[in-house]
Amino acid sequence: MARPRTLLFILAILSLVILAASIRYGAIDFSISDIIAALHSLVGGPEPTLDQRIFLELRLPRAVLCLLVGASLGVGGTLMQALFRNPIVEPGLVGTSSGAALGSALFFVLGGILNIGASLWSLPLAACIGGIIATYLVFALARSREDGRSSIVMLLLTGLAINALALSAIGFLTYIARDPQARSITFWSLGTLSGANWKSVAIVAVSTVGGTLIALRYAKQLNALMIGEEEAVYLGVNVNRLKWIILSINVVIVAVATAFTGVISFVGLIVPHILRMLLGSENRYLIIGSAFMGAIILSLADLIARFALRPAELPIGIVTSAVGVPVFIYLLRRRQYVF
Repeated sequence: MARPRTLLFILAILSLVILAASIRYGAIDFSISDIIAALHSLVGGPEPTLDQRIFLELRLPRAVLCLLVGASLGVGGTLMQALFRNPIVEPGLVGTSSGAALGSALFFVLGGILNIGASLWSLPLAACIGGIIATYLVFALARSREDGRSSIVMLLLTGLAINALALSAIGFLTYIARDPQARSITFWSLGTLSGANWKSVAIVAVSTVGGTLIALRYAKQLNALMIGEEEAVYLGVNVNRLKWIILSINVVIVAVATAFTGVISFVGLIVPHILRMLLGSENRYLIIGSAFMGAIILSLADLIARFALRPAELPIGIVTSAVGVPVFIYLLRRRQYVF
């Protein structure tokens, strides 16, 4: 299909344009010559100046991490909506994001007490465990006793309850934490990219790219699931296995992203809805497109967060929520969903 491929190409170009704007503008603006000089210092050029070090160690990893996190949230939202065949489901609504944030908060507050080593993978692992537990609780509690299935209404209501419980636990940890730990938890609860570095970029890149490639292998099965679970079984799809695989992919990519940026809501809700209007319902195109669209939307939100109170910045979660809440309400009011 020429049109979806053309749109995907346009989204890819737009993501590169937004990346260029993101690395140029912020509390300190960098000219093109400054950027070229900074990059030249990496390949045998002169020792980088202070401004060039700011660009290489702060601005550039932040811009790249923002793209990767946006891509992971967009893909996660697309997978969840395809799995449940409902456009108002997103990772944050079923406890994955809040569970991951709770796991990360527990690691920061209790890691030193329990003598847990702070290796490169410790924080993402804690976030993944928290996201897995929270997501499993939502689905276990929402499951019907009669047929073992979970309705969308029960999933959303149970997700809201688990989110509230996780946020209460995070609030308690913030209360008992020392000042540096409490500040970290507070920034997480609002969402922030200020702690980006090349290690976090490498970890999120592994989870996002790997999860997206694995998800693409199951795009045809997700297409079959769109017509109904019984019909998908007739077409040879192992529905229960597919559910657990997609949920596992979603938990990993969202939890790892959340470990480094905190809870960033509504990106996974907005992105798939926009893409379905542009690309249709073919999940192969939606998964790829959601990676680009998520990267674009989150990068734009990051630019707004940086310019709103320049030279200070807003937490990016405030920006995404301010845009996402009206869109969510609009979706609920515009359509009558069959649950």
